[in-house]
Amino acid sequence: MTKLKSEFLNILESRGFYYQCTDLAGLDLAFQTVKPLPAYIGFDVTADCLHIGSLVQIMMLYWLQQTGGKPIVVLGGGTTKVGDPSGKDASRKLLNQTTIDHNKQSIEQLLSQFIQFGNDANDAMMIDNAQWLDELNYIDVLRDVGPLITINRMLTFDSVKSRLTREQPLTFLEFNYMILQAYDFYELNKRYNCHLQLGGADQWGNIVSGIDLTRKKSQKTVYGYTVPLITTSAGQKMGKTANGAIWLKEPQTSSYDFWQFWRNTPDNDVIRFLKLFTTIPLDEIERLAQLQGQDINVAKILLANSVTAFCHGQSAAADAEKTANQTFSEGGMGQNLPSETILADIALTDVLIKLNFSTSKSSARRLIIGGGVRIESVKIQDENHIIKHTPGSNYRLSVGKKRHAIIKSQ
Repeated sequence: MTKLKSEFLNILESRGFYYQCTDLAGLDLAFQTVKPLPAYIGFDVTADCLHIGSLVQIMMLYWLQQTGGKPIVVLGGGTTKVGDPSGKDASRKLLNQTTIDHNKQSIEQLLSQFIQFGNDANDAMMIDNAQWLDELNYIDVLRDVGPLITINRMLTFDSVKSRLTREQPLTFLEFNYMILQAYDFYELNKRYNCHLQLGGADQWGNIVSGIDLTRKKSQKTVYGYTVPLITTSAGQKMGKTANGAIWLKEPQTSSYDFWQFWRNTPDNDVIRFLKLFTTIPLDEIERLAQLQGQDINVAKILLANSVTAFCHGQSAAADAEKTANQTFSEGGMGQNLPSETILADIALTDVLIKLNFSTSKSSARRLIIGGGVRIESVKIQDENHIIKHTPGSNYRLSVGKKRHAIIKSQ
């Protein structure tokens, strides 16, 4: 890639964020002429937290602000009412307004940990697209926007083609999501001079629609920039595990479990993840790339500490590493391990579910029968095993080699 003048674009390219851009040279020039250049990422508020699949977008907003740009966070209070079909195999369950408002408030607090919001030129803005979408008149949309967006173009987008190829329903409601997101970009450019939309590769079609709509309605040039969908070297989707999503905050995911997730990064992914998910200088990462064999664990621990500190704070990262050392190196009970307090006899299957080690009783039984569950290093293979309530006693529960918890009997 040709050397760019924009510090922001150079950081993204050198750290592995670049996938596609509608006009890289034009965007590079825009960064030189518009200061601070406003750029946005949208987050639908379908849950009250974001998982680590959103962390790459958060890192882009972080680097944008650090290099002098102006981040605009768009919370989809309007579009969440419809549902984004991008990358989905089925329709999403629609949420009521009370749930959307709760989720929006929670995500606002979360994102404030990573970027600075305020009234200065370089400060980030947080906007709910319900501001304009809730005011739209359907007839006006058909008249003013409908002629500018063609069905032919929409059918070429991967998010639509994949659903149609599999003969899976794509409702008219979801089809309109692309129009609403395109309208977001138009409104953001008109109201806040927003020049750039950032997003994942699965958002390319929606981004291009917004660029086209803005050009046709306002005769303005805006840009789109996407990052690759982050998967592990084994092809697994980032942010998902056998026991569900890894969330960015507690209580959805404990700081220890969060730390342990990054500590367990496959060898082939460590350097790539250090570039994407930390702010460690590239020359230091290149030095770590020379590590081999067991020495790679140094890089894994640095990755776990850095990402956990970024998301949960330095103290939480230090506590998580200490707990891991106590649990694995010293064979003890780490103080910050996940725990479950029992007040009476309880089935082992129920404890596994409460600790999020299993998602159902059937999966818990399979774990036990398969020999994957130990209490105080004793393998338990009786699927009907009952943990006896013995006040004052603590037991270490282990699932496989890397997941541990404490059962506290009170």
